[in-house]
Amino acid sequence: MSPLLAAVLALLAGLAVGYFIDFIIKGKSHKTAAEILKDAEKKSEDLTRERDLQAKEELLKRREKLDKELDQFRDGVRNQERQLDKRENGLNEIEAGLKKRERMVEQQQQRFAEKGKFIETRERELERLLQEEQDELYKITGLNKQEAESRLLDRVDKQLKNETGALILKHQQELKTEQEKLAREIIGMAVQRYASTHTAETTVSTVDIPSDEMKGRIIGREGRNIRAFEKETGVDVIVDDTPGVVVVSAFDTVRREVAKISLNKLIQDGRIHPARIEEIVKETRKEMDDRIMHLGREAAEEAGVPGLHEKLLYLMGRLNFRVSYSQNVLRHSIEVAHLTGMMAEQLGLDADLARRCGFTHDIGKAADHEAEGGHPAIGADLLKRYGERAEVVHAAFGHHDDIRPEYIYTVLTAASDACSASRPGSRRETLEKYIRRLEELEAIACGFPGVNEVYAVQAGREVRVIVDPKQINDRAAAKMARDIAQAVEENMTYPGEVKVVVMREIRSVGVAK
Repeated sequence: MSPLLAAVLALLAGLAVGYFIDFIIKGKSHKTAAEILKDAEKKSEDLTRERDLQAKEELLKRREKLDKELDQFRDGVRNQERQLDKRENGLNEIEAGLKKRERMVEQQQQRFAEKGKFIETRERELERLLQEEQDELYKITGLNKQEAESRLLDRVDKQLKNETGALILKHQQELKTEQEKLAREIIGMAVQRYASTHTAETTVSTVDIPSDEMKGRIIGREGRNIRAFEKETGVDVIVDDTPGVVVVSAFDTVRREVAKISLNKLIQDGRIHPARIEEIVKETRKEMDDRIMHLGREAAEEAGVPGLHEKLLYLMGRLNFRVSYSQNVLRHSIEVAHLTGMMAEQLGLDADLARRCGFTHDIGKAADHEAEGGHPAIGADLLKRYGERAEVVHAAFGHHDDIRPEYIYTVLTAASDACSASRPGSRRETLEKYIRRLEELEAIACGFPGVNEVYAVQAGREVRVIVDPKQINDRAAAKMARDIAQAVEENMTYPGEVKVVVMREIRSVGVAK
């Protein structure tokens, strides 16, 4: 029995141990599940906080973006307000100009009405005199009506011819004076409203090079690179001992600009040989054509001349590289367009057509190297070929008074062309002419008696004359200033005006010992 008992006891002991182990395992599993739930809740809270933070950050980013967009919108509104203010100021100026012209027209009408009344009064007075003469003749001579009428008419005819001729001459002179005054006001006002300085560069351009070794590469073996470059561009390249500089020379400014840009590209690229030169020059020519077209379009937009043919725009762009007495021809054309338009507005004409006439008047200068004849005839032929109006064609053909003007726009274009070319600041004086003009001013003032020293200042716009106070008194100084100014007007040609200042000074010195 003892082994059986031992087995039973062992079985019971195993069951007790198993039950105990099972109890321990279940307790641990309950504890682990609670911890897992706690960790899950903590992670959930962490995730919730992270999502809240992300949502807040995203909300802040959106708010910043909206604030930026709002600032941009406000800036745009402010810009529009400024533009509207500028337009309003321009409209106010135009309105003031219109009112001024209306007052001028009303004054002219009033003067004409007064002259008409004066003539009517004179006619009534003549009729009265005629009637009195007729009655007197009947009483004295006892002539019949036909004889009296014949004698009276002969006498009155002679008187009327003299008086009418005198009145006509008087009114013609008055009208001529008024016309000249009005013309000067119109031209002066237009020039004052639009005035700009525009002079052109010389016939050479300089290209900076990094080292003297680059000069040798530009020349090439036995000069093949420089010969290929000059042949391809049609310019002269001068490589001398001047360090760091190569000179490109040509009278055709378009070719010179193409050569200058091409040479800069070759220097930057470093590969200088005939094939590369040909490639770069062709590429630069295409870029130059695009640039010329862009310049033509910009100039037409600035001058207020829409709808020009593409070929005409290209020719106008070429004028940017053409000079006339150091004056840039494209800037000159834009200025003439504005001046012509302003004068046309004051005269009640078509300002758009006037600007078109002024803008294209020198277009023949862009093609005078390709055709025979002067630039007015060439320009007129081009404008006619590309469908411009007869007024525009005639303005280009007649702006140098080569033909009798048939349209008022031709006269306005010629006047604007003369104003733009001759006004101060339009053309650049050479140094020699500038110095000679100052010397002439000083020489004229030095020729007067009692003058000690003369100084031409402010670029020749003022002459200061220092006189001997013992020879020249105050009255004589005032007269000398007027005489010198008159001598300058008679003997010199100058832009603007010259101010003459005569200075007379007496110094009394006392010494205390």
